[in-house]
Amino acid sequence: MAVLSDKLTPLLGAKTTKALTESLGIETVSDLLRHYPRRYARRGELTDIAGLEIGEHATVLARIERVEKRRMKTKSGSILELVITDGQRRLNCAFFNQAWREKELRVGKTGLFAGKVNAFRSKLQLANPEYQLLESEDESTMDDFLAQIIPVYPAAAGLPSWSIMRCVRQVLDILEIDEDQMPEPILQRQGLLSLDDALRGIHRPDSWETLERARHRLKWDEAMAIQLIFAQRRSSAVSRPAPACPPKSGGILEAFDKRLPFELTAGQREVGEHIAADLSGEHPMNRLLQGEVGSGKTIVALRAMLQVVDAGRQAAMLAPTEVLAAQHARSLREMLGDLGQAGELGAADEATRITLLTGSMSTKERKQALLDAASGAAGIVVGTHALIQDTVSFADLGFAVVDEQHRFGVEQRDALRSRGADGTSPHVLVMTATPIPRTVAMTVYGDLETSSLKEMPVGRSPIATTVVPVAEKPAWLDRVWQRVREEVQKGHQAYIVCPRIGDEPPSDKSDKRPPLAVLDVAQELEAGPLQGLRLGILHGRLPADEKDAMMRAFTAAELDVLVATTVIEVGVNVPNATAMVIMDADRFGVSQLHQLRGRVGRGKVPGLCLLVTEALDGTSTRERLGAVESTTDGFELSRLDLELRREGDILGAAQSGKRSTLKLLSLLRDEDLIAEARETAQAVVGVDPDLTQNPELAHMVAAVIDEDRAEYLEKS
Repeated sequence: MAVLSDKLTPLLGAKTTKALTESLGIETVSDLLRHYPRRYARRGELTDIAGLEIGEHATVLARIERVEKRRMKTKSGSILELVITDGQRRLNCAFFNQAWREKELRVGKTGLFAGKVNAFRSKLQLANPEYQLLESEDESTMDDFLAQIIPVYPAAAGLPSWSIMRCVRQVLDILEIDEDQMPEPILQRQGLLSLDDALRGIHRPDSWETLERARHRLKWDEAMAIQLIFAQRRSSAVSRPAPACPPKSGGILEAFDKRLPFELTAGQREVGEHIAADLSGEHPMNRLLQGEVGSGKTIVALRAMLQVVDAGRQAAMLAPTEVLAAQHARSLREMLGDLGQAGELGAADEATRITLLTGSMSTKERKQALLDAASGAAGIVVGTHALIQDTVSFADLGFAVVDEQHRFGVEQRDALRSRGADGTSPHVLVMTATPIPRTVAMTVYGDLETSSLKEMPVGRSPIATTVVPVAEKPAWLDRVWQRVREEVQKGHQAYIVCPRIGDEPPSDKSDKRPPLAVLDVAQELEAGPLQGLRLGILHGRLPADEKDAMMRAFTAAELDVLVATTVIEVGVNVPNATAMVIMDADRFGVSQLHQLRGRVGRGKVPGLCLLVTEALDGTSTRERLGAVESTTDGFELSRLDLELRREGDILGAAQSGKRSTLKLLSLLRDEDLIAEARETAQAVVGVDPDLTQNPELAHMVAAVIDEDRAEYLEKS
């Protein structure tokens, strides 16, 4: 018999286990049984070929439509070319010097074909794929395929889906699970299968109903593990009281509101009231404020900071980059005017001081900023993560605003919480311009209350977005540079964004060309299609004074074109910039592309965003870019992004760089299940904060989400 913790070598042999470990990181019975099928093929139905991704190992159930053998032009040898189809789309397969396969690979045959997807002459192709025809005479294979439901596993080179299927079958035949980590009362209340039945049902379902019940149970485990972690975090967050900062009449907030040259939107007023109420109490506020670019999050945050200053305490604002920190400090000073000039000639009676603190300031500037924070002379301190280093102290920090939360880690947020005076924990507001569906907010930001500003930005011009598929239409790139010139000739400016700086050491991965780099692209454009225009370069490794000087020059229209990395992704506001070209747009996520294009269309002239890509039509990458092209509604895009991502990407290896055990939970479709798990987890932690009375749940959390992955959830 075998149990979940057993190593696989005694069960499957050293050679098979080595292949599983090296290709997929699978070492134990639990690892193997939690390597769930990616999808299921229904016997007699072909796999949808659309949405395959270049570079992935794909397995498709398809029919052979055409077979052709020809001589290789440049070398001696032959190529056997197949065209396989799902009835809608076609996929090419090429076998090099394997003409003998022509005898079994005949037109009309159906089988599973597995291999790495690549591109040849702008068409998707599997080179030397492994395959298993359904008419095989191999009895063990026939046993696997006689079932109505055929599991298709995430595979790797040398480990096709059907090999993994055989390994799973061998292990299930001798598996014994004595204990279930989910308490019996929860199993009964939720009507869940046992863990043993669920693992068997997901790998060898005898019906679609069995499969669905198995998936539901395993999704529940994942949702519970996440929600238990966040319930514990919420519980620990309130263990230290927060400093109460109730509103004060006749203070700086009241003076600021009287001067506002515009009326707050209904959403800003409503969210502001929630935040004001949170700040007034001793229960530490932990709130997420999300809203589109330009929806007015900064004014909401500033009004909250002024309420804290009125209460005699300090507020800190963290930004992910020095460029953005400097821009925030400038914009706060501009909004406050003489209300932000305490200690200067002409300051208002109620004024406070705004201090900027970043890692690359001169020694003299840094000493003064540290003194302002430590003495309490600065009511508002703006900076990067340098703000939460041990060398920085505050007189009385009552409130911290974290801009673009996804760029900060759990350690940084925890460091903020320990910065309060006299054993208090400051109130925390985290902000993002990347709209988040409710399920993601519940799951990724599960320890935060959520507020949204959904009004469209006031006075914003429309932005037209177009995908430029240069692999299929190379001449379109010339037109891109013509459009940039046309915008400059009208007196406007443009951004050109690249994924890389260009001074990095070469990557070991040579199967794909490196992403385009700012330094290379700027040089080529200056000598070629944009010759004669005033080009500037901006990236994160420039010294702080150079970055600031470059942004000031661009803002003052002393430059026509800014070639930059994503350092301009958030907070940069140049209304005269009307065009953006994003090179290698497929290297960016949907939310990041949406953020980037929010830099244009900020004035009275419509914006233009061109997404340049070599991704081929029919791939999931092109689907993502098409989604960005189709709408500028960030909330709709966030849902489209979830729909287009593969299962596991949201919380898994695609973003964290780690192999994730969160593989089944769909943050888009499982909203009710996540909400139920959140409620159940809150009830459990409410009476047992450390799970000492529920060791089985503590073990489940450790098994499903280890410490690194829990940290990653926060970093997301």
